[in-house]
Amino acid sequence: MNAPSRTAFVIAFATIYLVWGSTYLGIRVAVETLPPFLMAGVRFLVAGGVLAGWLAVTRGFRVTARQWRDNAIIGTFLLLGGNGLVAWAEQYIPSGLTALIIGSQPLMMVLTEWAWRGGHRPTLLTGVGLLLGFAGVAWLVAPWENAAAGGLNPSGVTAILVGGVFWAFGSIYGRRVRNPAESLTASALQMLCGGVALMLTAFAHGDLAAFSPAAVSARSWLAFGYLILMGSLVGFSTFVWLMKHSTPARVSTYAYVNPLVAVFLGWLILGEPVTERTLAAAAVIVVSVAVITTQRGRGAVRKDAVATALPLETRHSH
Repeated sequence: MNAPSRTAFVIAFATIYLVWGSTYLGIRVAVETLPPFLMAGVRFLVAGGVLAGWLAVTRGFRVTARQWRDNAIIGTFLLLGGNGLVAWAEQYIPSGLTALIIGSQPLMMVLTEWAWRGGHRPTLLTGVGLLLGFAGVAWLVAPWENAAAGGLNPSGVTAILVGGVFWAFGSIYGRRVRNPAESLTASALQMLCGGVALMLTAFAHGDLAAFSPAAVSARSWLAFGYLILMGSLVGFSTFVWLMKHSTPARVSTYAYVNPLVAVFLGWLILGEPVTERTLAAAAVIVVSVAVITTQRGRGAVRKDAVATALPLETRHSH
């Protein structure tokens, strides 16, 4: 098999940088007139169904009962706990700031990995990275200020941070399952099971009762379609290809780029404000992520954890 060309790598990296960075904007526009949990649930059921159907036609879709169970747990934590809460939070938090808060996800990963049975204790340099990351998020969120004075909605911020904990738990659980399904099959299972969990939550949250097709704007429908096609299908397929042909360290660079793309697109398309504090806090968060990810790559935390530097919109949640 011939090695992929440089052009193929450029296109692939540009895809995960731009597409995954734009999904925060897509969610923000979609939830303007679509109920958040219902939007996310239908999105992943459709994407998971398309992927499962393609797998069934091309190579067969064979899954054991244990793989269904494991991926149902993973999908619920990743997509309901992570993506669903982010979709709800983006009703109140600008897309760019949401991406920056999510960009601190490696902090959650390191702490969850440490607390897990048999987990790894962070190194001193990783601890410095953690402190930097928390400082950057605190500076960005400004809990000492109310929303009118420049602070962010506390409920929205809390939902994003809780979503980060759920994502970290689901990611680490997924790395520890025995006899895991093949990656694309696992992704289809997680999207289907996570989609079901999101739909049940939509029912409990009142999303189904509140949904009115006539009240949904054209741009929310377009954003919804974009999230399914580009975020969930094109973005994830590109990620899988890169993980096969490139190194985890190189692929993980999207963890630094995606929040910056999201901030730029939010400012350009939605007119979201970008203040000096936003830029300074973003720089602190990016530096902390770089420190933590570099230490993980050197073995402070298991090397396969590099994929969990994903923002909540990653492997298949984009």
